[in-house]
Amino acid sequence: MTQPRYRRVLLKLSGESLRGEAAFGIDASAVNYLAQEIRQTQELGIEMALVVGGGNIWRGQEAEGRGMDRATADYAGMLATVINALALQDSLEQQGVVTRTQSALQMQAVAEPYIRRRAIRHLEKQRVVLFAAGTGNPYMTTDTASALRALEIGAQVLLMAKNHVDGVYDADPRKNVNAKRFAELDYMDALNRRLAVMDSTALSLCMDNKLPIIVFDIFRPGNLGRILRGESVGTMIAGRE
Repeated sequence: MTQPRYRRVLLKLSGESLRGEAAFGIDASAVNYLAQEIRQTQELGIEMALVVGGGNIWRGQEAEGRGMDRATADYAGMLATVINALALQDSLEQQGVVTRTQSALQMQAVAEPYIRRRAIRHLEKQRVVLFAAGTGNPYMTTDTASALRALEIGAQVLLMAKNHVDGVYDADPRKNVNAKRFAELDYMDALNRRLAVMDSTALSLCMDNKLPIIVFDIFRPGNLGRILRGESVGTMIAGRE
């Protein structure tokens, strides 16, 4: 078996990835597919943590646009991420993957509280850890939560999973057939170009701490495993040597 390139990684999944082809909610086939892709990482002996978004159920900024208090709307979005984490946890466990969900908001009936040292211990025991409820703070996206948790647990790379988009482009490839995909990109280039990679707070956090980011298409079967084995997939965002 090929020696994996990374020992510990954090995978960011958008809420939209759990809805599949549906317009709203959670699609069982999409969740099962994601669980299968994640299960394969266990065969490589990789320590895997995840952050899941909640956009398939709730978007705080859209609710704010309809007149809702922003902080309240963001807290509702955090609850949506817990629902998604529980759905993914169930699918992983059905496939034999030992999983723990930790929430930044206290809800001990359904998830452990987020405790950094406990999360690291779970990873050391080859358990998949799902981080839910973002950072637990309003005005912070799950992108920022992903960067923060990746740094806290000592992940070697942040994997940004996209839905049917195989990297970072200089324009929207769904609208512009001439859009160019970057194989590699510098943090500052991504910030200055305002490319749709992640929010600027998350990207700056990765840049300041030299945490590499790989943006890739999670719905191309085997992509996750290829990245972990060291193959060039998607777009690598890192600092210049």
